[in-house]
Amino acid sequence: MQLNEIQALVAKDMDGVNASIRAQLHSDVVLIEQMGEYIVNSGGKRLRPVIAVLAARACGYQGDKHYLTAAIIEFIHTATLLHDDVVDSSELRRGKETANSIWGNEASVLVGDFIFSRAFEMMVQVGDMRVMDILSTTSNTIAEGEVLQLMNCNDPETSEDQYMQVIKCKTAKLFGAAAQIGALLAGKTMQEEQALDNYGKHLGTAFQLIDDVLDYRADSETMGKNVGDDLAEGKPTLPIIHALKNATADEAKQLAKIIENGDRDSLQFVTGIIQQTKALEYTESAAMQEAEKAKQSLGWLPDSEYKTALTSLADFSVSRLY
Repeated sequence: MQLNEIQALVAKDMDGVNASIRAQLHSDVVLIEQMGEYIVNSGGKRLRPVIAVLAARACGYQGDKHYLTAAIIEFIHTATLLHDDVVDSSELRRGKETANSIWGNEASVLVGDFIFSRAFEMMVQVGDMRVMDILSTTSNTIAEGEVLQLMNCNDPETSEDQYMQVIKCKTAKLFGAAAQIGALLAGKTMQEEQALDNYGKHLGTAFQLIDDVLDYRADSETMGKNVGDDLAEGKPTLPIIHALKNATADEAKQLAKIIENGDRDSLQFVTGIIQQTKALEYTESAAMQEAEKAKQSLGWLPDSEYKTALTSLADFSVSRLY
């Protein structure tokens, strides 16, 4: 299934999710309403709530609580994006100006706090302590991942294991929660919940690794953000880590200085080293291994169009160009 076919499959469910998002974003504070509407209308694949919907349906869930849980997943993700863009001084996301570029850092941080706290209010509305447990733990883990990433910034000695731990916390954890809660809502066993959690974590890891590749391969218009942002922010992502390990001593020394300084002007030099060391191919191979593990985690599910869609998302995560 192609992405547009997957989106068509869950269109009715996503209407319910989007209605929940809009209702929960309501505030009497005008700035919150303005920024909320801007963020909701800024596009994006809404991949995490789509996974939440697909997982619930693949497990045979027939209720409507997945609208709210999927909206919570998107709220947590949105709040982290608002904070990320401030920390990274980002100016472009999804092909549009970031909220902090328009309204300033202070407003972005505070509205991010509002969305994050509203997500916790929504967790209470679900009325299930295990949902609260999974999502509150997920939120805490994401925050840890953000701090780990900050500690790694401008550090050329960051290891592959350290970087993968950042992905595990910052990205994969929320994908895993989105899938796991679908099984929980459907009353599946803990083992089946864990299998879907594993699916989401492997999918999220693959997705992030391809993001790392695209930062050195795609163009700004296709990607929806500025090429070389990771380099400018001094982030030693997997392509850089692999290049540092496999470049000549002189090249590695120069590359290390570029990472320490967050030097986007050296993007052409860095791209050359990355190509020479086949760092993108290495990263793509790691992503494909994760996507395969994601698909293997679905083996227990009965055949359905929803299971097919989950499998197809794993393929999409590594074949996408944006």
